[in-house]
Amino acid sequence: MTLQEIPVTTIHGEQTTFGELVDGRLALVVNVASRCGLSPQYEQLEALQKAYADRGFTVVGFPSNQFLQELSTEEAVAEYCSTTWGVTFPMTEKVKVNGRNAHALYRQLTKTADVDGKSGRITWNFEKFLVSPDGQVKRFSPQIKPDEPEVIEAIEAWLPAD
Repeated sequence: MTLQEIPVTTIHGEQTTFGELVDGRLALVVNVASRCGLSPQYEQLEALQKAYADRGFTVVGFPSNQFLQELSTEEAVAEYCSTTWGVTFPMTEKVKVNGRNAHALYRQLTKTADVDGKSGRITWNFEKFLVSPDGQVKRFSPQIKPDEPEVIEAIEAWLPAD
């Protein structure tokens, strides 16, 4: 199964696939958590969404309580993200990102190594995967903010010219 064919459920309970959700766009997949010290990254993620959406880019948030820092319901997560950070990018239902019950997308994405050569388990909330429409993946650690040069350069390199 390709990344595009993997089933996902949106934060509003709609069944789809990763490919349908991103609709041929370059996607920055992020495991998010509302009560995490890194949650200010939501603001930077939304800024990327606004800056690059017209060029074929989207952020996709995958809420996860695997590190015990996410709100209890999808409704609470959606409200928090919308009212606190103005999030407009698509989000999914809460998922597991590690272990035997990890979401199928994360089981595939975590095979990708980051710049330090580390693949495998998600280390913390806000780990980022840049996924091209043809399935190429680049991985960024949670500590790398969405607006840091290495993320921007990767987005720019994979998007069509302005």
